[in-house]
Amino acid sequence: MTATTGVAVAGASGRMGRALLRLLEDHPALHLAACLVRADDPWLAGPAPDAPAVAITADPAAALAGARAVIDFTTPAASIALARAAGVGGAVHVIGTTGFSDAELTELAAAGAGAVTVRAGNMSLGVNLLVQLARRAAAALGPEFDIEIVEAHHRAKVDAPSGTALMLGAAAAEGRGLQLAEVADRGRDGITGPRRDRAIGFAALRGGDIVGEHDVLFAGPGERVILRHVATDRTIFARGALKAAEWALMQPPGQYSMVDVLAL
Repeated sequence: MTATTGVAVAGASGRMGRALLRLLEDHPALHLAACLVRADDPWLAGPAPDAPAVAITADPAAALAGARAVIDFTTPAASIALARAAGVGGAVHVIGTTGFSDAELTELAAAGAGAVTVRAGNMSLGVNLLVQLARRAAAALGPEFDIEIVEAHHRAKVDAPSGTALMLGAAAAEGRGLQLAEVADRGRDGITGPRRDRAIGFAALRGGDIVGEHDVLFAGPGERVILRHVATDRTIFARGALKAAEWALMQPPGQYSMVDVLAL
């Protein structure tokens, strides 16, 4: 039997964590080595029927003790703490966490120095292809085409716009030689006045169990171009994260994205 590589899953009892656990049950190259959960997680209180038979801990260093990689869909603060442990232990750190501030991203990069880090606002192949298409469309369509990004997610999502929406906005801005921070319009309410030239607008919808929907709208005089991705199963994100972990195990220390993993 071919040996497989141990992976720790952070946020293992959550939606994405459970999806990862299911895929790791019969993965040909990776196996579950440990679960990292919050200090108040019921899985730490004792045997639970839905908990896997591996080490379950709230300590990042302990979770990485028997793993060469960790997959992380948690919170910015938890990801930064995990990056420190990955940096010390030289583990691969795959990050699907969203909602980072600019200051937190700087702290994350410093914390994970020396590790192989793959971070993406979205791990799916389709979304990362959409990012490339948005960049090319923004470059090809002139400034008379206004850009709007509309995203929808389940009612429990805590950050808005989504990390994927911001990825798409950054790509569209780059296609036009702009910085997203300078042109993003992330909130309209009341008497806002006419649309700003060059602005990239964002609208976030929240409700029910929507997995993820993203539209990039280019609205020009007399015509519109709409690029769309609809996720119907969050397993696509888990599959992408596992693919990223396999790829990252073969890379030198550094900061990478899914564009690198998928060679887009």
